[in-house]
Amino acid sequence: MRVKKVILKEFKRFDNLTINLGDNPAKIIVLVGPNGCGKSSIFDAFEEKEKDFRNHGQEDMQFYSKSFFYLDETLKKDVYDKNESIKIFTSNETNNFSRKSFYIRTAYRFTSKFDIKELKPLPSVFNTNDDPISLITLDKRLESNYKRLLGVAYSDFFEGSKTGIQVKEELIGSINNILKDILDIKISNLGNILANKGQLYFEKGNTKDFPYANLSSGEKEVVDIILDLLLKTNDYNDTVFCIDEPELHLNTAIQRKLLINIEKLIPDNCQLWIATHSIGFLRAVQTELYNKSQILDFSEKDYFTGINIIEPMRTTRFNWQRIFKTALEDLVGLLSPERIIYCEGKDRPGEHGIEKGFDAKVFNLIFSETYPETLFISSGGNTELDKRSDIAISILSKVFVDLEILVLKDRDMASGKITDIENRRRYLETNPKNHRLLERWEIENYLFDKEVLIKYCSQEGLIFNKFEYDTYITDINNQNVKDSIGKIKNICGITHNINEERFKLELAKVISSDMNVYAELKRCIF
Repeated sequence: MRVKKVILKEFKRFDNLTINLGDNPAKIIVLVGPNGCGKSSIFDAFEEKEKDFRNHGQEDMQFYSKSFFYLDETLKKDVYDKNESIKIFTSNETNNFSRKSFYIRTAYRFTSKFDIKELKPLPSVFNTNDDPISLITLDKRLESNYKRLLGVAYSDFFEGSKTGIQVKEELIGSINNILKDILDIKISNLGNILANKGQLYFEKGNTKDFPYANLSSGEKEVVDIILDLLLKTNDYNDTVFCIDEPELHLNTAIQRKLLINIEKLIPDNCQLWIATHSIGFLRAVQTELYNKSQILDFSEKDYFTGINIIEPMRTTRFNWQRIFKTALEDLVGLLSPERIIYCEGKDRPGEHGIEKGFDAKVFNLIFSETYPETLFISSGGNTELDKRSDIAISILSKVFVDLEILVLKDRDMASGKITDIENRRRYLETNPKNHRLLERWEIENYLFDKEVLIKYCSQEGLIFNKFEYDTYITDINNQNVKDSIGKIKNICGITHNINEERFKLELAKVISSDMNVYAELKRCIF
């Protein structure tokens, strides 16, 4: 099961909020934003829905209903109807829920130590009373998870043909296979209740069998979450998993590894919602989990007041910078791209460092969403481009070891002289491997492509003159169309005044990853 849409009315601090994830919601939904922006309240809504199928726990009505707290006395209500306040729509179309629909971990997770003295039969995971009743309740399921782990070991031993050693090694091995990708510790022993050792024991470096209580806070956090998911995902197999701030006590590198392994544990037909400020989690979503994630950015504006709709963030470089700023504050300026591509255009920046080069503006518009780690920079004409990129490579490569620097040129690089496909091939063969050359004459040959103009006209409600275009544009790859802006406007039926550069930048905005023009540019550059 995956959530597609959530509507909250007078719930917590929201007046009227709609979360719309579209018809094909991603497996991972990331809620980002500063403290107090409402991220955890979304999980409270899921928790409220889950209470229809759970036989314990309830916060006071005023905990959930905004209608108790309006400044305007005429708007205040003393009645809370959660079915009116919370509406959740899912991918199963029936919008039917069950006890396994939601599994929620609060941000208040901390079991500093435990020592189990006896082992008794436990109810099923759906009938326990150890899950929190709201997102402000302490989540202390580690003790019961440890008992379940021992129960699995005993059952496998008594009901099967394996020896005790085989059972322990297989059970411990399944956990350690995950832990080794995240931490430098592993479980060495399940403990022994009869010997007053009712806790997990670990190995690290040259130390063996030190107790769970001796782990750091971050190590305990990872063990808690991984063990919980390992034991629960077999039963919660059609579920929306929610973890509030899973990065607690963890450094950035561990955060990234933890999210990657959490995603592996959760079945693909399920969904994972996380509320986070974590740099490490955001980096995992930006890279390894890019195609499996949607980001809801609560930092963009005030979503509490009035009627609001929040949809997944477009993953452009500008938007990434905004959400990283929430986590990094003033350090956001240190966030560097993984790839810089020097191209032709005005080398002088505008006020506040704004890019003034036309080609760089176009390429950043086209590729900022699918290649958010790439930044196009204008660096003068053809000869300046070579010189300045060489200087950048020699200097920046010493500072940023993993930074890739490319040089991108138009095919009109020979000062207007004919540079055919064969000349292009020779140029690429005889120049450094970081050099790139467009297949078409220059950037306008892509912007004025029929595919682009037809899409632009469709979006703007204009009529595209196909006959006039085909008559005038006889070779879109090689024809000099840069000076034909007036003709192109006429073909598009544009009768009003529009700045030439503005018009071409609007054309760049309509180029998307499903278009042939995009595929050709991607092939040339990347």
